[in-house]
Amino acid sequence: MARLQFYDLNVHSIPDGKNPSPEMAALAKHFGYAGIAITNHSNTEYKPSGFESNDFEVFKGIEIVSTNASKLHGLIGKYRNSMDVLVVHGGNEDINRAAVENRNVDILAHPQTPKDSGLNHVLAKSASENDVAIEFNLDAIFKGRGGRRVHALSHFRKNVEIARKFDVPMIITSNAASRFDLRAPREMLALAGLFGMDKDEAVSALSTVPAGIIARNKPSSGFIRQGVEVIDIDDMDCDMNSEPDNETKETGGSN
Repeated sequence: MARLQFYDLNVHSIPDGKNPSPEMAALAKHFGYAGIAITNHSNTEYKPSGFESNDFEVFKGIEIVSTNASKLHGLIGKYRNSMDVLVVHGGNEDINRAAVENRNVDILAHPQTPKDSGLNHVLAKSASENDVAIEFNLDAIFKGRGGRRVHALSHFRKNVEIARKFDVPMIITSNAASRFDLRAPREMLALAGLFGMDKDEAVSALSTVPAGIIARNKPSSGFIRQGVEVIDIDDMDCDMNSEPDNETKETGGSN
């Protein structure tokens, strides 16, 4: 059986966080992740970059911050083609709606509003149709105290129920802003049970869903540009030397 590969697709580094990307990557690899995405906020001064080191990948990402839906769409268009992971920072009803209605968005983060969990049946349907994952950032549990933690768990529980009903992708992240905020996959999976995710859902939210986001946005090794792909010469020789089918032979013989 293939070993599961886990990813944390919402991690912050300097200047958004407290540690440089290589330090965050080293600890994440030690914890057993296959890769992380550095998704610093769009309103901080930093140049997104990704790198690969010792079979561990750091994906280039961004967490877009906007309070205006029309400006949000413009920022999505600005960053989409250059990012492996595009996250929208929610928490506003209009922003949440704009995010889940846009196919170019990978993850809606922090959807909770001051009034509720930030996700309803209408938004869930749009998220499902556009394959926008709803984030469950576990720092709300790690760092929350008292009533804040209770509210976070309650909102997460409601969003799990809605996401499950409408087949919305769910993703678990640490939202780490320092190396001390990172958590091992085993711990993340265990905490997901506190707000109603079953084991299969939690594993998918930390492996299958983030892997799918990376696969659709990060070109394969044979990719040059849109419409151009590298073909193995052995495969090409095989195709050139293959016999034509019977229909082709018959057509050729009639001329």
